[in-house]
Amino acid sequence: MKVRQGFVIISIVLVLAILGISFFWKGILWAFIFVAPLILLGIVDMSQKRHAIRRNFPVIGNFRYFFESIRPEIMQYFVETDTEGKPIDRLMRSMVYRRAKNVIDTVPFGTQLDVYEAGYEWLNHSMYAGKIQHADDPRVKIGGADCKQPYLASLLNISAMSFGSLSENAVLAMNKGAKLGNFAHNTGEGGISPYHLKPGGDLIWQIGTGYFGCRAADGGFDASKYIERATLPNVKMIELKISQGAKPGHGGILPANKNTPEIAAIRAVEPYTTVDSPPSHSAFSDAEGMLHFIKQLRELSGGKPVGFKLCIGIKQEFIEICEAIIKTGIKPDFIAIDGGEGGTGAAPVEFSNSLGMPLLDGLAFAVDTLRGYDLKKDIRVIASGKIISSFHIARVMAIGADLVYSARAMMMAVGCIQALQCNTNTCPVGVATQDQDLMKGLDVEDKATRMFNFHKKTMHILSELISATGVKSHRDFNRTHVNLRVDNTRIVSYDQLYPIVEEGSYIGKDKVEILESIRQRGMGAR
Repeated sequence: MKVRQGFVIISIVLVLAILGISFFWKGILWAFIFVAPLILLGIVDMSQKRHAIRRNFPVIGNFRYFFESIRPEIMQYFVETDTEGKPIDRLMRSMVYRRAKNVIDTVPFGTQLDVYEAGYEWLNHSMYAGKIQHADDPRVKIGGADCKQPYLASLLNISAMSFGSLSENAVLAMNKGAKLGNFAHNTGEGGISPYHLKPGGDLIWQIGTGYFGCRAADGGFDASKYIERATLPNVKMIELKISQGAKPGHGGILPANKNTPEIAAIRAVEPYTTVDSPPSHSAFSDAEGMLHFIKQLRELSGGKPVGFKLCIGIKQEFIEICEAIIKTGIKPDFIAIDGGEGGTGAAPVEFSNSLGMPLLDGLAFAVDTLRGYDLKKDIRVIASGKIISSFHIARVMAIGADLVYSARAMMMAVGCIQALQCNTNTCPVGVATQDQDLMKGLDVEDKATRMFNFHKKTMHILSELISATGVKSHRDFNRTHVNLRVDNTRIVSYDQLYPIVEEGSYIGKDKVEILESIRQRGMGAR
């Protein structure tokens, strides 16, 4: 017997049975309180045409969708091991939570990682470990010769996450934490909101292809609006977003249910509409145009550091940027390299999974290309893409990054539980939602302190980690200090995996020759 037929027969029999018994006992009619909703649900299931499971298996078919809806929670709490969780495993999540709460974050009984598994990484320590200079608060000066207001940045900063993607309470907590810890908070491309400004923390204003915050009526760049925001004292740097690792070649996405009137006013768009930023900028169309735009942004801001962020894609295009820098003499103050493993509130699966170079490869290529054109000494490099722990920071610094951004670790520090509901406006802890009721669960004062704690503890561990390698300063950390297991018996150091390029060695060579040398170096590393 088919389930549909069985449901119909059982429903008829139950109704008739209850009605028959009611002639002798009126109290049985109360059974309809339970039976009637189930019968009604079954009728709706059989009548609807969207879900075959519900149509063929009335009532019981709904359990399939219920369990599917709580699958992330089941996996996280009952199935996954400490090292298997995705995108961030439980070991890393627990580390962030413990540091944020300022409780013991040491681990008992040794590592849970398989140190003989391919992909395992470690640092070379020294028998003569000491203390590095400026141990727990190292600073990096960002600002070249044309910058009138250079900025002394922390090694660890909050990555780009917009108000709209994040709640007002999450933004307030992050910025107040940044103020307490004296590190920078990237606004994300959604523009500068009142919640970025109220606590008084240092801001890196990110300008994307939608030009939110400096957007003209036609969607292009408005210089007068830009000046109003760029000259705010909180704004320490301006970052031009070319692409991001989570969805390179795809503009930002703000779902309609998150686009409240307040957010729409900040972005100068229509409320309750899905806002898809263009995939590329309208203010320029080539490398030289981008550099002239960067020069314009720097001058209009009063000489603040201006740079750009991108995920490496076509290598030739980055080479063309370097050649344009030499040709025009216009140098960005910094370049942020995002990895394909970067996170986002919403992106097509194919973009997140299959587009954009991973951070370590993209960072090594960018650093080496800058070195090849003798530009690295003048331009700071920021690394971004799934940076959670002090080891992750040390690893990218070894490749050549001067400082880092972190997004998901900072979200966890203010309460994110990796519920994977960032794109539905139903974040249960009030971090990635515009639902006022859910937002109330996030206490700004408490989470700001947790943000401060996480940054402070992570920077302290970073200083101890680098000190263990025997170097005197974080600037001396290099690729020879990091090792990667290829298989059970083969180990390579990062200087073998990513052979360093001599400064100025690309000058005078054509792009074809440079790309061939990059290819040969990559083959040699393998």
